[in-house]
Amino acid sequence: MINAVFKTKYPIVQAGMIWCSGWRLASAVSNAGGLGLIGAGSMYPEVLESHIRKCKAATSRPFGVNVPLLYPQTDELIDIILREKVPIVFTSAGNPAKYTQLLKREGRIVAHVIANQKFAVKAVDAGVDAVVAEGFEAGGHNGLEETTTMTLIPLIREVVNVPVIAAGGIANGRQMLAAFALGAAGVQIGSRFAAAAESSAHQAFKQSIIEAKDGATALALKQLVPVRLIKNTFYQQVKAAELCGADRETLSALLGRGRAKKGMFEGDLEQGELEIGQVAALIHQIQSVDEIFSDLFSEFKLAQSHIKQLQLSENESE
Repeated sequence: MINAVFKTKYPIVQAGMIWCSGWRLASAVSNAGGLGLIGAGSMYPEVLESHIRKCKAATSRPFGVNVPLLYPQTDELIDIILREKVPIVFTSAGNPAKYTQLLKREGRIVAHVIANQKFAVKAVDAGVDAVVAEGFEAGGHNGLEETTTMTLIPLIREVVNVPVIAAGGIANGRQMLAAFALGAAGVQIGSRFAAAAESSAHQAFKQSIIEAKDGATALALKQLVPVRLIKNTFYQQVKAAELCGADRETLSALLGRGRAKKGMFEGDLEQGELEIGQVAALIHQIQSVDEIFSDLFSEFKLAQSHIKQLQLSENESE
């Protein structure tokens, strides 16, 4: 299991989500026995440095940083991660070959987020210790192929020999068990932790997560970078523009700057970009990280018990 690689108690990773994954959330997850990740994608270098130092003070257990490689100040972020001796780095949204060997030479454990076999192989060739296979259900930036987690995990297992961490559509213990049955060595959970008490997301955004129903999200902006959003006023504007044949430039202008911050961090539920996964429909309350872990384990055990009962019934029928 992936916890042996990360030296954590449990094979559970908290996704490094923009505007949600600050030092409070990361340290709480690490203290609970998982791997907490600081989401560097919404941080200037000096802000990341501050969060890393606060996380070190709040936990003695392993934690990491998620770095989107398309970020314009990535070199500075990597320098800070190395200088502050962060033990684990997750990279995403870019070429894993650019920084993996540097990080490995400095003794860091590296995982890369992928959504298809091609990039899984590229990540392994670059030298990563693990890949995060993120399915179409996930919130935020997504793969162009729209492959579901149920299909993606076995596909990635076919072509790599490193641990595979399942991501996308995982928020409870039943889904954890299903991911392990598909061949995952660990799970990455995003949406449920985005709604955690320790998440740095705005309270209004957290409330919108727990109020989300089946079908509340959709994949948008596919001509730019596909992103899964709650269907609010901004999403409807994007959809209308896409139906009218808007090109990349028009959509980019509509998106503008700071749209995700406006929604997720500042709480503008109409004009903000509200990035969350399909599994939001299964999240019904704002809980502390400790409460989430307790629920995950109890749900996992109930799912295991259900499987055992099915096996018993099958044996009795023979």
